[in-house]
Amino acid sequence: MLPTKNNINIWRVGFFLAYRQIKRANLWTTILIVAVMALTFLNLVVVNGVLVGLIQGAVESHRDRGTGDIAITTLTQKTEIERTGDILNVLKGLPQVKDVATRYTGSGTINADYRRKLRQDEVPNKVAGTIAGIDPLNEDKINGLSKYMQEGTYLQENDTDGIILGATLLYKYTPVDSAGFATLKNVNVGDKLKITVGKNSKEVILRGVIKTKVDTNDFRIFMIESEAKKLIGRNDVNADEIFVKLQDGSTIDDAARVQQILFNNNFDDGAKIQTWLEAQPKFLKDIMSTFALLGNMIGSIGIAVASITIFIVIFVNAITRRKFIGILKGIGIDSKSIEISYILQSIFYAFAGSVIGFLILYGFLVPYVDAHPINFPFSDGIIYAPLTGTLVRALILLVTTVIAGYIPARIIVKKNTLDSILGR
Repeated sequence: MLPTKNNINIWRVGFFLAYRQIKRANLWTTILIVAVMALTFLNLVVVNGVLVGLIQGAVESHRDRGTGDIAITTLTQKTEIERTGDILNVLKGLPQVKDVATRYTGSGTINADYRRKLRQDEVPNKVAGTIAGIDPLNEDKINGLSKYMQEGTYLQENDTDGIILGATLLYKYTPVDSAGFATLKNVNVGDKLKITVGKNSKEVILRGVIKTKVDTNDFRIFMIESEAKKLIGRNDVNADEIFVKLQDGSTIDDAARVQQILFNNNFDDGAKIQTWLEAQPKFLKDIMSTFALLGNMIGSIGIAVASITIFIVIFVNAITRRKFIGILKGIGIDSKSIEISYILQSIFYAFAGSVIGFLILYGFLVPYVDAHPINFPFSDGIIYAPLTGTLVRALILLVTTVIAGYIPARIIVKKNTLDSILGR
């Protein structure tokens, strides 16, 4: 249905009235209302973005410092990755693959009290943990372990006596006293420790401590591959974990294509092959959904506050101008034009606030937090604010503001024209 000339005139008059009203309004009042809308927009987007970004930071950390783009691990019913050599040959021949690292793992204990006799009632200063045998150079290419050294130095390829401990295993980094959670106390870089796996044991020197905020690293004991295999009692070439890093800029679709190539070679018969997204712990996905819900709930409160603010502003404005509205109706101005003028004022406030919020969000907050992540205990938090989601929230704010502006205008305009002119 095409707009009629009368409808066009109604909108033109409504636009003119809104323009005059905004132009003649007190400047500081206008600035205050726009500021409230901008802060409401930021509250709606940033609070949700920080809550989700806290977990998103953990997800990205898990990929960058843990699994790489593709994680190949042992199947539940297997003890090793079968045909490891064939898998590595295929991966190294793919142009999409940048680096590959293998790990040999086993469970053991690390003891700091092995050189002295303990009293009968004394608890030994030792912890159980997973030993990970690595090629230090390849491992660093995959997850950059050397960048997360809290103290000491990174492993060297020929360091047969050195180990690196995850920070969670040390009391100085995880000061928790619990019967179910043991940590090594009074242990420093350079100290001698004893690692035991079954009947095998070895005296080692603590070279350094890492803290990556990824549990598969921070709960582990790292040593060079050859020494770990001796301790674990392995003399084969089949690894326990293989992590693959693709070329820079690769997406989840690229990872899925490489995964499919491995499937086509039937390597999934002897190993679990997952993209970084599939390898994410389930609890991260659950927490992300929970925090997104919390962010939306908090944002809804912000929208309610903004709606009430606009309602009050428009209602007070209409009440104080009731006589003027009555005169407009008396001289033949269509009541719809008057209502439209207040709707347009609401749109102006919401749009101006959203634009300022966009500029603050993408011009300052997101780039700054990306460059300086929020240091949460278990992740480097970012502001997760995809453009599509932000636009949806801006639209929600705009719609609720329009409704909040229309209702009081409708209430006042419906009053009897003569009563409005006489102030009754």
